[in-house]
Amino acid sequence: MFKKKITKFSLIFLILLLSSCGYKVLDKSNTNNFSIKEIVTSGDKRISYKIKNDLYIYSKQQRQNEIILYLNTKKNKTIKEKNIKNEITKYQLNLEVNVSFDIVGSSKDKQEINFNIQGDYSVDEFHTKTLANEKKLIDNLVENISEKIANSIGIKINDI
Repeated sequence: MFKKKITKFSLIFLILLLSSCGYKVLDKSNTNNFSIKEIVTSGDKRISYKIKNDLYIYSKQQRQNEIILYLNTKKNKTIKEKNIKNEITKYQLNLEVNVSFDIVGSSKDKQEINFNIQGDYSVDEFHTKTLANEKKLIDNLVENISEKIANSIGIKINDI
């Protein structure tokens, strides 16, 4: 009898505890509720250009929230592995993107978001293949970071 009451009480307590945790379901349909009026870039020109083109795809035309984006990109390439002969076998590539944006016609302060993503690629026997490996990695990292930027901007705009 006493065990049944404790079990019921603990079950009710657990339900109350979990239902009031403050978790809010994210509505993905409104995350890209912005249009980009202008993108100002600085830093690595090639990466900034690719991110800029990707973000224009995520931007929807004629939305109520027009934004001006400021991108500052940095690319750091470091040696990750060397073999016994002290030859480089892998590089690690780190992309840092500092994004800030203003909502046109709003009195809110400039919002800032920082992203850091990394990956590694192997050195091939031929230099052209090594460059191709680096280019593929950069394309993949830029695609991932562009998606993260678009989602984060949409979430920040919805929170404002």
